[in-house]
Amino acid sequence: MSHLPDPDRQAGFYDGVTVKRGLAWLVDTVLIALATAVLATITIVGLFMIPMIYLLVGFVYRWATLSRGSATWGMRLMSIELRDAWGQRLSPGLAFLHVAGYVVSMSTVLIQCVSVVLMFVDARGRGLTDMVLGTVMLNRRA
Repeated sequence: MSHLPDPDRQAGFYDGVTVKRGLAWLVDTVLIALATAVLATITIVGLFMIPMIYLLVGFVYRWATLSRGSATWGMRLMSIELRDAWGQRLSPGLAFLHVAGYVVSMSTVLIQCVSVVLMFVDARGRGLTDMVLGTVMLNRRA
């Protein structure tokens, strides 16, 4: 028995989540790119390591925000949040695993494409990492 809202009886929790998730990703990407640009310009060596700085900043940003509030700033702006299989906020360990799964999926085009397709066809809008970890993206409760 699932402790998550039923997508048929409580569809409001899942309405528009996939699109909001995409918009939140865009917001987070811009924030991470801005932070990367600042870090790269204040350190001379950073200009030669922009991709590594971007990956590190992105990982730390996502892990810190998911650990503290179960949502990145982009997700908060879109009024969505990640929940575990019990409907609880993500623990720091589960947030770490979720971000690690995201990084792996983003590093491989095929896995990322499968994950995006799953978000559109799964009743709960879950991506591949969500399915593996049992997490789900929900509209934030009012």
